[in-house]
Amino acid sequence: MDASHASGDITTTLRRRVLSVPTLLSLGIAAAFIYFLASRFDVDWVSTWDSVRSMDPWPYTLALGLYYLSFIFRGMRWRILAVNAGVYDEQSARLPSIIRASQLIVVGWFVNAITWLRLGDAYRAYAFSKDSGRGFSWSLGTVLAERVVDMVTVLIMIAVSIALFSIGRSVEGAVYILAAALSMAAVMGGLLALMRGYGAWVARLLPGRLGDAFIRFRQSALGSLKQLRVVFLLGLVAWLLEAGRLYFVVQALDLSIPLPLVLIVSLGHAILSTVPTPGGIGAVEPGMTTLLLLGLSKADAPSVALLDRSITYLSVVVFGGLAFAAWNMRRRRGAAKNAPDGDASLKGTERRQPAG
Repeated sequence: MDASHASGDITTTLRRRVLSVPTLLSLGIAAAFIYFLASRFDVDWVSTWDSVRSMDPWPYTLALGLYYLSFIFRGMRWRILAVNAGVYDEQSARLPSIIRASQLIVVGWFVNAITWLRLGDAYRAYAFSKDSGRGFSWSLGTVLAERVVDMVTVLIMIAVSIALFSIGRSVEGAVYILAAALSMAAVMGGLLALMRGYGAWVARLLPGRLGDAFIRFRQSALGSLKQLRVVFLLGLVAWLLEAGRLYFVVQALDLSIPLPLVLIVSLGHAILSTVPTPGGIGAVEPGMTTLLLLGLSKADAPSVALLDRSITYLSVVVFGGLAFAAWNMRRRRGAAKNAPDGDASLKGTERRQPAG
């Protein structure tokens, strides 16, 4: 398969995904969000747009860089979780590089941004299984372990941030985010506890291949949770970089908010983005605006929310789409290279002849 043919296939695939009904529906939700902001917060869109247009590009560029630097630390952590899970115990298994693991996380976030129900987490587990040579259920277990680590880290950071911010201030809106983080951490921790205590019994109830897949999933999820100091430290750095992103977005608009509120809003963004709409659209934006109102005016809070979402949503669609195309291109080239010489469907050597 030549590069131009592969590129055409990837372009067609991306076009179908981006122009699909769910994606177009997500754009409708985005439009509804704009209407909601205008009516709920009495937004002066002229002032908001003027504020965004007058931003300082250098802090914004730094915010963008910090955001994508966080993926490197997430990739390092995922790689460690995979090693902990024994994903590479088999001789045939391969260990993707830190850059490759980071790329797959970006790909997963891209898929989350254009599909419903956070399918990106499953997709990147699938992609990781293809790159590593191990099964999908095993890779999915490492993703679950990663989510558990994230939720515990976010819960602790939000609790500390709210405690610091609450000194002499009202934190009514932030308490709901803390409650959501606590609920999610409890559910995911409870799920792991049930898998540890009753996973073997559940596996026996499942039919053959499904039971085997569940056993691998359980072993991977529980086995990943080793070297916890390093795992939590890498996650902490990644979340601090996310907070740095929001800090420099605020600086780009020549505004200022207390550092604990920066953490509350950036981590609240993470909680709100778990809503199963594409990229958390319809939940992240009004939620961020509400939290930002704890330290900004009604005119400034929407400006920060919109500018931040240009990084956490729009840039993910662009750069994540490129990463998605690059990964699929690489897989197709690998399949063509490893295909038997006679396999015309993969090599692209068979050509249709005109009739007659």
